[in-house]
Amino acid sequence: MGGLSGKRVVVTRTRAQAGALVELLEAAGAEALVFPTIEIVDPPDPRPLDAAIRDLDVYAWAVFTSANAVERFFAHLAAVDKDARALYGLRVAAVGPATARALEAHGIVPDFVPDEHVGEGVLEGLCVRGVAEGTRVLLPRALEAREVLPDRLRERGARVDVVPAYQTVTGPGDAWVLERLRAGEADAVTFTSPSTVRGFLRLAADVDVRRLVVAVIGPIAARAAREAGLAVAVEPKEYTAPALVAALEAYYA
Repeated sequence: MGGLSGKRVVVTRTRAQAGALVELLEAAGAEALVFPTIEIVDPPDPRPLDAAIRDLDVYAWAVFTSANAVERFFAHLAAVDKDARALYGLRVAAVGPATARALEAHGIVPDFVPDEHVGEGVLEGLCVRGVAEGTRVLLPRALEAREVLPDRLRERGARVDVVPAYQTVTGPGDAWVLERLRAGEADAVTFTSPSTVRGFLRLAADVDVRRLVVAVIGPIAARAAREAGLAVAVEPKEYTAPALVAALEAYYA
């Protein structure tokens, strides 16, 4: 029996996006209630990303801060008959292991993955690796995202092009899971980003969230949850799905 035996844990992304988390929860004995609070769609204007892909040779670094950015970037590459070879000569950074795995699936082994899987960790690592005055950096990312990384890089003199590769909108949820939430038949809810917090609160506006153990990956999601009035009970030191499940098990132990 796993450490989450009998617990019902809400996963706020699609099974396709959070398959590893769902599998780990189920392996620990939990019932994973998949309730997609966000959906990843194309940005309103794809032309900036297409232009960046056309002019990749002007950049010294390409920095990816999510697996979604990787998938959308390579989808646009494929649309113009290009592949990983188009990044030849660029150095590539990934914000964390999930983003690194997404890059590796497309044939790119990142030159840098920080120990701290947030923008600040990427910043310091890039500067140590020579990003400075005049360095051209491409940052394909969500339409709406924190400005810490590009702003700090610009303060160091880098020339940063922030290019929307996708946007996050409220997801469809799941009517059956919503009914279980309303009936108090869930024990915990997991959040992996600020957008999952916002989407959950929109879709489950009439749910008494105080009944739920709130578990988050990383300080950014934690801050968004707290700002929304949620009491964060589980926040692992490592920002990964295995660490989140282990921290949930420790909480219930």
